[in-house]
Amino acid sequence: MKQEILNNLDYPDKIEALYRNNKADFKNAFKQIYPEIQHHLTARVWNERLNFEQSEISWGSQKEVLFVIIAAVIAGFIAKLPELFSMNEDSFYYRNLGFVVFPILSAYFAWKGKLNSVKIIWTISIILVSVIFINLLPQEENSDTLKLACIHLPILLWGILGFTYVGSKFSTSRKRLDFLKYNGDLVVMSTVILIAGAILAGITLGLFELIELHIEEFYFQYFGIWGIAAIPIIATHLVETNPHLVNKVSPVIAKIFTPLVLITLVVYLVAIVYTGKDPYNDREFLLFFNLLLIGVMAIILFSIAETSRNSSGKTGTILLLMLSVMTIIVNGTALSAILFRISTWGITPNRLAVLVGNLLILINLLMVTYSIFKSLKHHDKKEDIEKSITSYLPVYIAWTAIVVFLFPFIFNFR
Repeated sequence: MKQEILNNLDYPDKIEALYRNNKADFKNAFKQIYPEIQHHLTARVWNERLNFEQSEISWGSQKEVLFVIIAAVIAGFIAKLPELFSMNEDSFYYRNLGFVVFPILSAYFAWKGKLNSVKIIWTISIILVSVIFINLLPQEENSDTLKLACIHLPILLWGILGFTYVGSKFSTSRKRLDFLKYNGDLVVMSTVILIAGAILAGITLGLFELIELHIEEFYFQYFGIWGIAAIPIIATHLVETNPHLVNKVSPVIAKIFTPLVLITLVVYLVAIVYTGKDPYNDREFLLFFNLLLIGVMAIILFSIAETSRNSSGKTGTILLLMLSVMTIIVNGTALSAILFRISTWGITPNRLAVLVGNLLILINLLMVTYSIFKSLKHHDKKEDIEKSITSYLPVYIAWTAIVVFLFPFIFNFR
């Protein structure tokens, strides 16, 4: 990239093409070579462009604002369906919670990215099939396959969201990594909006309480649910139109949480040995162990996505390597516990789902750890880390689809 920039300084159209094809690599390369080309007018213009700090918040065009408002209203309407049509709320949200937000966000990116009609039809078809299928599954109180389908369905919908996000660049690892970065930014922005909303709700209820008007039920019924449903949509729009709002926050969070999670994980494993607790004979402890594994894996992916956006020193890479190794140990322990339970009590839908899920995570962790280790020896190998993550995402989605659509039939809906 450095050499390409140097070779094309006199060709503004080619420099623009380099930037649009790979913005992150362009920024990193340009930053490194700028001191030697700063006398060049094109270089000075690009330096100002890349380092420009937008001071005001952009709300986008009128069409974008209108789209976001309509999308938020639709999300709130979906969330209110049980009340509007006298449905069982527990059953509805158990099966359909993912449909409140993910299809709306998919529509947003399909519209923003001008997704072609074939991909739009595929996206709509998969979502409709998912809605019909999950709601037609038999209502069996102790059905493991129903529980597994309901748990895995949001992950499948998340995968569809990723499909609409990357658009025509489905096979590009950089675009897939941008999707992971978007998820991190979305969590940060949604949390900020949620906190602000909670403060507003507290103030509003407090003010009305002073004049002895109790509006709690009315407020949460007509504002709370609609507001919560709208948060991811509004947050997505803000992230997309104002990337500078969280560009500096997310990397800081990644840098802070990586060492903290590593320390917590080490202390926790030592505490397990000290207390004598084990996941082999304690089903609930094994469940928590797997939730811990998924959470740490998500933090690793988030940290790698953020450090690839912003140049990270050797210390940060070493911490990520150590965290990956510790997570492999946790994964290995959980995997052995699952195998022990299968060999002792036989196969069940839950055990098979957790077994394969842990195997997939272990393979992915080994790929990521090896790539991180290589990048320590060869700094130019950081792209291999990105590929080890992004190339594996379709595998997770494929397994999720199997659990949702095939497990109920394989295990006869039990």
